[in-house]
Amino acid sequence: MLTLEHLAELVQEYGGALRAEVRPIFLGRRELPFGRRPVLMGVINLSPDSWYRESVCLTTESAVRRGRILTAQGADLVDVGAESTLAHAARVEEALQQSRLCPVVRELAAAGIVVSVETYSAAVARAVLEAGAQVINLTGTAEADAVYDLVAAYDAAVILCYVQGAHVRAVGDFEFDADMVGRMAEWFARERDRARARGVGKVILDPGLGFYYRNLQDSAMRVRHQMRVFLQTFRLRTLGCPICHALPHAFEYFGEEVRCAEPFFAVLAALGRTDLFRTHEVPRVRAVLETLQVYDPRPGG
Repeated sequence: MLTLEHLAELVQEYGGALRAEVRPIFLGRRELPFGRRPVLMGVINLSPDSWYRESVCLTTESAVRRGRILTAQGADLVDVGAESTLAHAARVEEALQQSRLCPVVRELAAAGIVVSVETYSAAVARAVLEAGAQVINLTGTAEADAVYDLVAAYDAAVILCYVQGAHVRAVGDFEFDADMVGRMAEWFARERDRARARGVGKVILDPGLGFYYRNLQDSAMRVRHQMRVFLQTFRLRTLGCPICHALPHAFEYFGEEVRCAEPFFAVLAALGRTDLFRTHEVPRVRAVLETLQVYDPRPGG
């Protein structure tokens, strides 16, 4: 059971990191106001294998419509993917991903919507950046240098996902450490510096809590890991980059109320000082975050 005592222990051990601040990122004339308020990223899935049915769009028209709706609901940017990260999902060839992604990206970008594309492929990254994407949500390391070069050339931003493998579809068992957040921080520092050395100036970090490792299918183990990382996210902000979290679902606990899971995890992520919330449930998560911001510790405040 998570208690106030657990939170107090984290503050006592790592409290100095709570003072870490991050700055806004500018994408052209658009600002992602990191450091001032939570930033919301809505999700559009172009793969029929994606489990979150509300986010699945199988035509360009439906995807663009969802992007407009997410923006109206409060999303600061939308994240589009053409291949599910589920272990059993079909692999989608790069050419097919491009044919699905580029028309959607072009229309959303033309509508003034900031578009992120989830990929581990340099070829896909090149195509969507040409189409108008301003963020690459990089879910792999095998082609990272080529992606960094492209991101730098287009003055875009990159989300560096913590992946224990060549990419999100090539992971096995998750290797734990006594201090998992410390281990992530070391990896992120190296990868941030690698990206910056290739000219990338806009870097966001994502601990990758939604990826499907074989030994994290046990619900209790997976959720404990996610909760620990959420609550210690502030430690990663000492690297000077905004932190993104893809909010998870915990089917085993939420059952038919699974659409309530992301708002619940948003509370933990917010307590840990997450900057960017990737969610299928923009209006629900927005309401939760706005409610948290009302709190004032002063009596009568």
